[in-house]
Amino acid sequence: MTNQSPGLFIAFEGGDGAGKSTQAGLLAEALESRGLKVLRTREPGGTPIGEKLRSLVLDHGHGHIDAHTEALIFAASRAAHAGQVIRPALARGEIVLTDRYIDSSVAYQGAGRDLGTDAVRSLNEWATAGLLPDLTVLLDVDPADGRRRRTAGDAAEDRLESEADEFHTRIRGAFLELAASRPEEYLVLPAHSPISELAARILDRVDALLASAGRGAA
Repeated sequence: MTNQSPGLFIAFEGGDGAGKSTQAGLLAEALESRGLKVLRTREPGGTPIGEKLRSLVLDHGHGHIDAHTEALIFAASRAAHAGQVIRPALARGEIVLTDRYIDSSVAYQGAGRDLGTDAVRSLNEWATAGLLPDLTVLLDVDPADGRRRRTAGDAAEDRLESEADEFHTRIRGAFLELAASRPEEYLVLPAHSPISELAARILDRVDALLASAGRGAA
C-alpha cells in the first residue's frame, strides 16, 4: 500500500458529472453492511475551514480568483483535510472514501489552468505530508456528457463546472495520463456504464485490496 497506516484510503476522481458521489455512496453501503467502519468525505471540504474554503473557491460572486490563488486554496483545504480527518481515520483502521483528492488539483489547476502538473503535485504532496491513496477510482467522463448530467436537474453549475468544454477536455486528458503512469494504483472505468455494473467492479477491486491487507472480504 502507498500509506503505512492500518486503514484503507480510496479516492474517487473524474470530471464533473462523472458520478463519483454516487459510487462512493454505494461502496460505503456495501462495506458498512459487512460491519466495516467507513468514513466518507469530500474535497474541497471535509473540515470546518475546508467547507468555508469550498464556498470561497467554487461559488460564484467572490470576484476574480487567479489560477495560483485557486491552487493554493485547494491545497490549504487539503492540508487540513489530510491532517485533521484522513490520517486520524486511517490510524483507527477505518476505510476512508474521499470524493476528490490530489489528482483533482493536478488535473484542474495543473492542466486545466496550465500551472504545470508537476508543480501542482509537488505543492499538494507537501501540503498532505505525502499522504497518497491506496487506490484511486477514476470515472472517465466525456466533457459534453458530464455537462448534460450536471444540468439535467435544477442545480446551477459552480464556478469550475461552468468553464468551457475545452477546459474540461484538458482535465480529462490529465486524469487519464495520471492513471496510465501508475496503472497498479488506479481503477479506470467508463462513467457511462450502468451504475450497478460500476459499483460491482469497484467493490471487486476493493475486496482484493482488503484481502491483500489481511482483512478479508467477509
